[in-house]
Amino acid sequence: MTKSVAREPLRRNARANRARILATARRELGHNPDITLEELARSAGVVRRTLFGHFPGREALLEALAEEASESLRGALADGAKLMETEPADRALAGFVFSLWPVGDRYRLLLALARRDLGADRVAEVLAPARAKATAILRRGQQDGVFHTHLPAEALSAALEAMTVALLESVNTGVLEDDGSRVAITSLIAAGVPQERARTVVAEVAPTVPAPKLPAEE
Repeated sequence: MTKSVAREPLRRNARANRARILATARRELGHNPDITLEELARSAGVVRRTLFGHFPGREALLEALAEEASESLRGALADGAKLMETEPADRALAGFVFSLWPVGDRYRLLLALARRDLGADRVAEVLAPARAKATAILRRGQQDGVFHTHLPAEALSAALEAMTVALLESVNTGVLEDDGSRVAITSLIAAGVPQERARTVVAEVAPTVPAPKLPAEE
């Protein structure tokens, strides 16, 4: 047996530990932003030394979560790009919501950590592509007469983001169950689409949105 073959199980085990730590951090930080690294290690089922071997401190762990969220968001936007860029604005907005809903917990966690850990600038950097895409869809819909013009596209985008994060929190607390359909309908209505049209659009768009590729969770 060569040394490289002998090392492969160790590498797989290290990758599995890292993925498990990150998955645990996403879950536990969403419930308790003050959780310590020692508590996270216990929740992940690893010893303190293993966690610190991957992440030498809280800052390193949070940066890894930020990068993971960034990758997931970019992937979701890329997977839904055709729908978002070629379809009418109401269908594009529904597709945007469906594409990002499965990575919404990462989105919500980033915003929660922005207040004191990651910093607003770092979070804004990670979320910039998603925010730019939403604003572009809304602006196009306003120009086409599909969405209301009571608010500038940038302000309407920010309002829909805040509403979506609140609904994600409702899912997290068990108040709401949703596969993205309710949030997509609500977003369209908030943007100015009549309720029945919003329901029809979401029913038509839902089956066409590709499933996101999320990081593996061991």
